[in-house]
Amino acid sequence: MAKKKLKVVELFAGVGGFRLGLEKSDFEVVWSNQWEPSTKLQHASMIYEERFGLDKHSNADIAEVPTSKIPSHDVLVGGFPCQDYSVATTLHNSKGLQGKKGVLWWSIHRILSEKKRKPKYLFLENVDRLLKSPASQRGRDFAIMLQSLNELGYAVEWRVVNAADYGMPQRRRRVFFLGYYKNTKLYKDLKKSRKLNWINDKGVLAQAFPIQALDQYNEFSMNDDLVKISKSFNKNGKVSPFANTGVMVDGQVYTSKSLPDYNGPRMVLSDIIQNGEVPEEFFLDNADVKKWEYLKGSKKEKRKTKDGFEYNYSEGGMIYPDPLEKPSRTVITGEGGKSPSRFKHVIETDRGLRRLTPVELERLNMFPDNHTKLDGISDAKRAFFMGNALVVGVVERIGEVLAKRISS
Repeated sequence: MAKKKLKVVELFAGVGGFRLGLEKSDFEVVWSNQWEPSTKLQHASMIYEERFGLDKHSNADIAEVPTSKIPSHDVLVGGFPCQDYSVATTLHNSKGLQGKKGVLWWSIHRILSEKKRKPKYLFLENVDRLLKSPASQRGRDFAIMLQSLNELGYAVEWRVVNAADYGMPQRRRRVFFLGYYKNTKLYKDLKKSRKLNWINDKGVLAQAFPIQALDQYNEFSMNDDLVKISKSFNKNGKVSPFANTGVMVDGQVYTSKSLPDYNGPRMVLSDIIQNGEVPEEFFLDNADVKKWEYLKGSKKEKRKTKDGFEYNYSEGGMIYPDPLEKPSRTVITGEGGKSPSRFKHVIETDRGLRRLTPVELERLNMFPDNHTKLDGISDAKRAFFMGNALVVGVVERIGEVLAKRISS
């Protein structure tokens, strides 16, 4: 008899990175949502629909989608935007809180609050600065999220993973966190475990991405309600209490800084380069080479604001062109287009200096070649998608371990 697949709802789906990684294991996406609020043409959703079909996909503002329209599921996944998660108000008649309008974390919170049969597992991703934002209350945003999940009955483990530390072709650092509902075996195992053992080698994230053994962690409680955390958590603290690795169960946080432990094969930038099939438009214009060199180089110069205020400006140089024998720098949303830029990748080839192609950017995130290719979608837009995407290989590895642990 075929094994029953775990039902997944994918929010903030982009062009489907979570889906690509998870469906290699025992997961099946039963509903997805992708909505870009600032644009009329929904390009990412168009690509998602082209690759995975219109069936069970929603291209509507998630804040306007009633929870009743979202099917029951085992796993909720999503790479939601990093925003200000502060709590705006408490309400007498709902589940006690309302975040700032348009902040997408509260859409996740609302779904988890309103679902009678809550998803047993959460698999979420964000930029690593989430652990230390905002500057005035380091770690407050993550504390709000952890405590809101705690109140909803979830334990959480998190980890900042740099894909290149585990042999993948891009230096892309993101925080991944997994939530386990209180009726699951994973929740119970985490609750009764020695937390240091869970962080070191018993947890899902430690088994997916091994770390050098830790012998200690910091522990603290989060007993305050969300409004109080929003107003006063780590007020004026210079450092976030959340390190790059940790767990939270029953409002107790256990966290420590970890280092990767990996000795396997490694991919570098040269491994993903297209040879012989690159159009001329990706090569640097001779007239622009000096501009590229200036933008990439170190500077110490006087500059003026629009108001005429003069100030000293300095910045360090970047390695230029990008070294082919190392993993690439992080792909950014502005990677496309011909205009010279400090942050776009430039490589040296037999035909001269050039930018990276959309296929190469897809390969750096471990997407299939031409996943984002579609009539009407520009190369610059394809690059933008990859600047927003996650590394599929990271999701795949976590998904494999999670599926095994759930079924064991």
